[in-house]
Amino acid sequence: MATDPRLITTGRPIPSEGYADQPYVVQTDDGAWLCVMTTGPGVEGAAGQHIIALRSTDRGQTWSRPVDIEPSDGPEASYAVLLKVPFGRVYCFYNHNTDRVAEVRREDGGIYTRVDSLGHYVFKYSDDHGRTWSAERYEVPVREFACDRHNIYGGALRFFWNVGRPLVLGDAAIMVLHKVGAMGAGFFSQSEGVFLRSRNILTERDPAAIEFETLPDGDVGLRAPAGGGRVAEEQSVTALSDGSLFCVYRTADGWPACAYSRDGGHTWTPPAYHTYSPGGRRVKHPRAANFVWRCANGRFLYWFHNHGGGPVAQMPEWGPYDDRNPAWLMAGHEVETPGGLMLEWSQPEIVLYDDDPYIRMSYPDLIEEDGRFFLTETQKTVGRVHEVSARITECLFGQREAGTVATEGLTLQWSPGMAATVPMPRLPDLTVRDTARPDMGRRDTRQGFSLDVWVRFGSLERGQVLIDSRAPAGAGIAWLTTPRGTLELVLNDGRSECRWDCDPGLLQVARWHHVSAIIDGGPKLILFVVDGVLCDGGEARQFGWGRFSPNLYNVTGGPELRVAPVLVGELAALRIYKRALMVGEAVANWRAGCAHCGP
Repeated sequence: MATDPRLITTGRPIPSEGYADQPYVVQTDDGAWLCVMTTGPGVEGAAGQHIIALRSTDRGQTWSRPVDIEPSDGPEASYAVLLKVPFGRVYCFYNHNTDRVAEVRREDGGIYTRVDSLGHYVFKYSDDHGRTWSAERYEVPVREFACDRHNIYGGALRFFWNVGRPLVLGDAAIMVLHKVGAMGAGFFSQSEGVFLRSRNILTERDPAAIEFETLPDGDVGLRAPAGGGRVAEEQSVTALSDGSLFCVYRTADGWPACAYSRDGGHTWTPPAYHTYSPGGRRVKHPRAANFVWRCANGRFLYWFHNHGGGPVAQMPEWGPYDDRNPAWLMAGHEVETPGGLMLEWSQPEIVLYDDDPYIRMSYPDLIEEDGRFFLTETQKTVGRVHEVSARITECLFGQREAGTVATEGLTLQWSPGMAATVPMPRLPDLTVRDTARPDMGRRDTRQGFSLDVWVRFGSLERGQVLIDSRAPAGAGIAWLTTPRGTLELVLNDGRSECRWDCDPGLLQVARWHHVSAIIDGGPKLILFVVDGVLCDGGEARQFGWGRFSPNLYNVTGGPELRVAPVLVGELAALRIYKRALMVGEAVANWRAGCAHCGP
């Protein structure tokens, strides 16, 4: 099997006891990586769930023996995050079921026996870079909000958890907390985000003297945007260059929400759904962690799953939690607006995937060291460390300025004036026979290819053909218009056929369009990039990208490629690549334009 660093199984495992959640990392002053993780012998929420710490001195290749921050035979301890302060101490904040609550009532009258998201918010600390931890546990005072008072226990029992990385902002630190107002459908049926600000934790050496303030001001935390649902949780916060805060968080609406604070978290802009640019297209995302990090270069990286929209809100109670595979990254940069600095985002790139679409990956952390980027993530049963390919980060950070046509892997370049029938280049096999296997079965090459064209339609009627290499029996590729006014790619190996099209409503008559179709043989996805924008399904569908069969052999068809055999319009600058382009490369090809097309 060919190696693809985006495949999660190529990552380096982080030891656990079976259940593995939130493998978060800080770099200690002695140069090690310190990781904390929620673990236990059972599944998420089972008895024995507790917090461990591990150290690595070789960037996650190997790890020390785990150290219990809380023991497995004590009250449930869960969902730890780390804060390293300037004098080297590391704090670990987490949920602790101190009162040993055994069950909780649902708002619909049912009972949950899962008790890992309630109790007290506490911390321990380490002064030896995570090797040992304080014997004493310290409680963080958290101000009561309306959602606490109005829960089924009238605030006598509070529900909450945290997955957000703490943030140092000037001389203060800000921790995140996700309050739960009701337990019920989907486990947390009402939630909102609050923040804990400490003005002395960065310098105070007496842990009992650390002070905390609960924000925002008032009685209500960050909720879903007006008209959205009751779920608003797993807030992730970062700081902009002017000290403003940007917070992004998950909902069950099909889009993540976000807000800005210009006063250190006391007040926030009205929650809005996250967009690629201020006032622009919404980002799509299910009910899953979506995190933002500020990088050393002043840019930002954002982890999400790039699908969702209205269909997510219509799913049964557990449906919005699904489809956390693949994981995508976007790069952000600051832009001036009348309301202050805001973030604008690139088109996304796939950063991790698993071959099994049912496998989920989530709760990442980002480590930046010596210009290299590493991600941790978990599938709940195994956590891993992955180095992010420099090609991905360079493409993301450079996407805004890139405007040169990609030439690597370019195997055919057609332009007007050339023959309408040309030799069809041989494209990579998607799977081959593995003669090294005793059974001589399939080997996945993880290769792909890309098509890239400028086209102007005189009509969008169905059945127009931009290119066609199919043999009489059907094997080959074809790119044609559909009844929906879209472009559809057909892949056929003579045994099976796969089809996917671009989002509807993008193509217009009498206008030049740049369209890239990327066939990525790693995650087995077909991506469309139309006029520099990756299709995400828009309002028409949950997914803008489609999966093709892992059993597809190849798309070798006839020896000739017929260019625009049936087209009402004109075609220019057709390119075929014997590799999958990065999304950013397709954007650059669009920005480069062509002599008479634009953009």
